Amino acid sequence: MKLPGQEEFETSSGRESVPAGELNSSPGSSPDGPSDTDSRELGVSKDPLLFIQLNELLGWPQALEWRETGRWVLFEEKLEVGAGRWSAPHVPILALPSLQKLRSLLAEGLVLLDCPAQSFLELVEQVTRVEPLSPELRGQLQALLLQKPQHHIRTTGTRPCWESTHPRKVSYDEEAPLKEQRQNPLRWKLPPGAEAGTVLAGELGFLTQPLGAFVRLRDPVVLGPLTEVPLPSRFFCLLLGPPMQGRGYHEMGRAVAVLLSDPQFQWSARRASNLHDLLAALDAFLEEVTVLPPGRWDPTSRISPPKCLPSQKHKRLPSQLREVQGLAAQRGTPAEDRHRREPHAPSPELQRTGRLFGGLVQDVRRKASWYPSDFVDALHPQCFSAVLYIYLATITNAITFGGLLGDATDGAQGVLESFLGTAVAGTAFCLMAGQPLTILSSTGPMLVFERLLFSFSRDYRLDYLPFRLWVGIWVATFCLVLVATEASVLVRYFTRFTEEGFCALISLIFIYDAVGKMLNLTHAYPIQRPGSLAYGCLCQYPGPGENESQWTRTRPKDKDDILSTDLGLINASLLPPLECTQQGGHPRGPGCHSVPDIAFFSLLLFLTSFLCATALKHVKTSRFFPSMVRKVLSDFSSVLAILLGCGLDAFLGLATPKLMVPREFKPTLPGRGWLVLPFGANPWWWSVVAALPALLLSILIFMDQQITAVILNRMEYRLRKGAGFHLDLFCVAVLMLLTSTLGLPWYVSATVISLAHMDSLRRESRACAPGETPSFLGIREQRLTGLVVFILTGVSIFLAPVLKFIPMPVLYGIFLYMGVAALSSIQFMKRVYLLLMPAKHQPDLLLLRHVPLSRVHLFTVIQLACLGALWIAKSTPAAIIFPLMLLGLVGVRKALEWVFSPHELLWLDELMPQEDRSIPEKGLEPEHSFRGSDNEM
Repeated sequence: MKLPGQEEFETSSGRESVPAGELNSSPGSSPDGPSDTDSRELGVSKDPLLFIQLNELLGWPQALEWRETGRWVLFEEKLEVGAGRWSAPHVPILALPSLQKLRSLLAEGLVLLDCPAQSFLELVEQVTRVEPLSPELRGQLQALLLQKPQHHIRTTGTRPCWESTHPRKVSYDEEAPLKEQRQNPLRWKLPPGAEAGTVLAGELGFLTQPLGAFVRLRDPVVLGPLTEVPLPSRFFCLLLGPPMQGRGYHEMGRAVAVLLSDPQFQWSARRASNLHDLLAALDAFLEEVTVLPPGRWDPTSRISPPKCLPSQKHKRLPSQLREVQGLAAQRGTPAEDRHRREPHAPSPELQRTGRLFGGLVQDVRRKASWYPSDFVDALHPQCFSAVLYIYLATITNAITFGGLLGDATDGAQGVLESFLGTAVAGTAFCLMAGQPLTILSSTGPMLVFERLLFSFSRDYRLDYLPFRLWVGIWVATFCLVLVATEASVLVRYFTRFTEEGFCALISLIFIYDAVGKMLNLTHAYPIQRPGSLAYGCLCQYPGPGENESQWTRTRPKDKDDILSTDLGLINASLLPPLECTQQGGHPRGPGCHSVPDIAFFSLLLFLTSFLCATALKHVKTSRFFPSMVRKVLSDFSSVLAILLGCGLDAFLGLATPKLMVPREFKPTLPGRGWLVLPFGANPWWWSVVAALPALLLSILIFMDQQITAVILNRMEYRLRKGAGFHLDLFCVAVLMLLTSTLGLPWYVSATVISLAHMDSLRRESRACAPGETPSFLGIREQRLTGLVVFILTGVSIFLAPVLKFIPMPVLYGIFLYMGVAALSSIQFMKRVYLLLMPAKHQPDLLLLRHVPLSRVHLFTVIQLACLGALWIAKSTPAAIIFPLMLLGLVGVRKALEWVFSPHELLWLDELMPQEDRSIPEKGLEPEHSFRGSDNEM
């Protein structure tokens, strides 16, 4: 848990000092960055990012010159002189004696805090105003310090730029930044408001004793060409002395730079009031130093930056911060904001009001203030990518479930109803819902219930659609009762155990359906096993009046020639080799047609779209291409995969199954209108009997809708606009009534597509500092993407001439990608992998540091058993009790309190509201990050 005031301290650390959303705007001005309200409440301003540069004095005793040899933002970069380039960013490594010598030098040297110097000349005069220096030495030293340093600046599209090697004094007119400094690409990677710290170190033969100075400028000022980037300087450190063995002053200079790049030391250095505070910060740094034995590692090796920086909450806290925490505690400052609160604290959306529809009223008031921004925030290119991606996923889902629904109901509903219902329900939900990022769709559990309901109606000779209408009316009534009584607050009992079980089930359904569709293609278009891999023979001997001369004959050189050179002939109706490849092999005649193997190429498109989407999604963290190109490829990964599959299909001219969209706007069932009559041929009392299946369906809708809502509104997604559990359920109840009246399918939140929607709208910081990985900022919360998706779904009926060119295997590959992506994002899968790993090969997970491996495996096996039970219930005639089994997941989780201790459940899952919150190790609660590394699970 964070202490009051620690949030401000952590936001000043490294990359966290400038929230990633503020890397390209001023603090507090960008919607992409987290709020700094906590910092203002503590009365302490947020510290800007600090760029540190080491200039080293080289050339003694010949021509002396200052040359930049190192720089730091988050990590160290060394100048590789021989290669003429900067090294890759790496974690800095220091020798312990250099820190000890530095401490002694600072203790005996000059320390100026809040120095009023306004130029580099004034700064040099104050630094050299020390008693041991004679006037002659002081003049020589000033002239030396005022020499222009040499920087290694690589401007865009040019060779590295080295400034003049002739040492000379910088005049007052040359305090302005040089052209090379202004063109330095590093300048654009640093956020507005960044400051600089400069370290000058070297050996001087005319000095008889070391000279050290540490200066903190009261007002940061640009010190001319002192740094390679024209930033206002806040810190200045001078380390000079007589020659010594080794590279003593170089290492001390690196030590100062590493200290200033350390978030905690920098925080203390900015607020130090005297030398004692500065040395105390250095001592605190030394207390946290990790020593590596010299004989067990290579000191010349470089440690790559970690993928995820460790949390600062277990690190040392400066004494000044403790004072700030005390003041904050006295003022009652909240310890954590919405994204860092304790796991047990219920969110404001899940607190009872004690009034009928009280939760609904609060949701409406809360979301009304965000309504205008829900459209303004969508004006971003990333939303365009999300629209294309989710649109294609939505219409594929609509066609798939529409076809299955038509089979399950003997044509009472079909693809057209699926398209229309998706468009109407989705558009209305996006306009009114509390969480508009949710995508409504037909789901597997709902399809199972529709099939059972139709079978019941057929067995009892009922008119299906009127009976279904009364079921929908009762469901809407039950859901409204749940909204009125604020039953949605019960989702507090949906812990990660329940969420992961449901999410894994839906993800497996997506994977199973995608693979199943491809297997069905192999039955419709059998793979031609004998002969050529890509071609089969359709034997059609010449009919009456035909002769062999009417057939085009092409003799390939060999089979490989067919595969490599005849791809352009795939559109040809005849590709006759000279002997038939059919089993039983009759002589190849002029009536033997050679045609592409549809199943083979469909499988190729299926795998191409899946692998391409997966690879492009992960290209953002790769080492290839510039960061902007990686971001575009990652954001448009699914769209590019679909376009690639369509292009490959068009280039080869394949007769693969294509996306079929209804061309006429009329109900699938002949003779029925768009409005369903309440009774039809059914006796009136069946309207009362409909309440029984409606009760089961209400449980299913409540669990399906609210589990998905809990998953989408978890704290790790860092949503700023809050949730709307009561409002969402109210919208689903109204839409149940509307779709039942029109005879359209029923819709609830689609877990996998909704997760894919949110993943396509991830906001990440730009990787500004060298070696930095983008940090997750949250989700681009808005209503426009979902609204456009569902409007396009309705318009798709009129886009059939265009959509007919999209191969279905490509869309099945995207379905597989969505299922795999959702399944791999949950902690449950990481623990499943542990079941298959020997202990010595298991990753160093935080989970395994606090819970015995046998207990982890036991918890995972219980989850697997529950998942298997849900799958069996869904796939057998026992599917009628599937809603109750979903509800039973909460009961199973409650029963686990008798098997696992609260401490184990805190790491394996999370605590329920009534559980004992006292755990053995205070302050070691796990953090579940949205996209954290494995080592932080």
